[in-house]
Amino acid sequence: MQRHIDVELAGIKEALIRMASLAEGAIGRSIKALVSRNAEMAHQVISSDDAINTLEIEIDELCLRTMARYQPEAKDLRFLAMVLKINNDLERMGDQAVNIAERTLDLLKEPLLKPLIDIPRMAEIAQRMVKESLDAFVQQDPERARSVCRQDDQVDRLDDQIFRELLTYMMEDPKTITRSVHLILVSRHLERIADHATNIAEDVVYLIQGKTIKHHAADE
Repeated sequence: MQRHIDVELAGIKEALIRMASLAEGAIGRSIKALVSRNAEMAHQVISSDDAINTLEIEIDELCLRTMARYQPEAKDLRFLAMVLKINNDLERMGDQAVNIAERTLDLLKEPLLKPLIDIPRMAEIAQRMVKESLDAFVQQDPERARSVCRQDDQVDRLDDQIFRELLTYMMEDPKTITRSVHLILVSRHLERIADHATNIAEDVVYLIQGKTIKHHAADE
């Protein structure tokens, strides 16, 4: 026999999947706007943030109302706690996408500094991490979640590589400083997106196995 709370939990999960779709879309469009130097698309990313913020509030309220109404225990309570955390990570990803879009608009004011190679590679990994962390949540797959955690090192290495390369540009030609700083910030925003994906993956492992892997995922 289906419990009343199961209907509520299913609705919350569906809302979180919608939230994930909005966040993933914003990230993808922000990178596409950067690479194609598309100002209109960058503006679309910025304007779409309101929908993400609104849905974040709705999901938080759904979780809190369900907690108050049913006073869930054990796995149900852990699920709701994880949804609250994942919801926040998704909202922050949306913010990072907006930041990338804003940096894109700044970069469009000047000629292209250099062909973008490492940043799109970094974005590809970060986007894959986001997708796989959410797939792990939907499919309740702790091994896929652990795989996401392991990919974070690749993003960190690219972030360091991009910083070193752009620092060289700035030292050799002060005229490149503004554009280099904007690209460094784009790299940092992508690194933060990957961190949020890692947070979700760690939460999935905790939700399914009741095991905390935060801060030492590589040891798992």
